[in-house]
Amino acid sequence: QVQLVESGGGLVQPGGSLRLSCAASGFTFSAYGMLWYRQAPGKEREWVAGVTSDSRIKKYADSVKGRFTIFRDNAKKTVDLQMNSLKPEDTAVYYCNAYDARRDTRFWGQGITVTVSS
Repeated sequence: QVQLVESGGGLVQPGGSLRLSCAASGFTFSAYGMLWYRQAPGKEREWVAGVTSDSRIKKYADSVKGRFTIFRDNAKKTVDLQMNSLKPEDTAVYYCNAYDARRDTRFWGQGITVTVSS
C-alpha cells in the first residue's frame, strides 16, 4: 500500500521558518522524483519544489526560490521542505508528491496545512 505522510505544518509568524517532512512507504522511493505542491484557499494547486531520484537536480518555483530548500534521504525514504522567511502568501495546504516519469506514475500525500500569520 502506497503511503505519503506529511508532517511539520502549523501556524508560524511572517519571517519565521517551518520544516515539512514526508515519509514514504509502499513503493520504490529511490526510483521516484519527489516534489512538493501547495494549494492556497481559492486557488489552484501549484508546484513548489522538486528533486530528482538521486538528488542531483533540485528546482524551485520562482515564488520560493532562495527561501525554500528541498532535501531527500533515500535510506530513510523521506523528503523534507525547509521553509524560511515565510510570508502570508505561503499559506496553503502543502502536498508531497512522488513521480516516476518513465512509468507516468504519480502518488500524492493527504496534505498538511501551513498558515503564516501574525
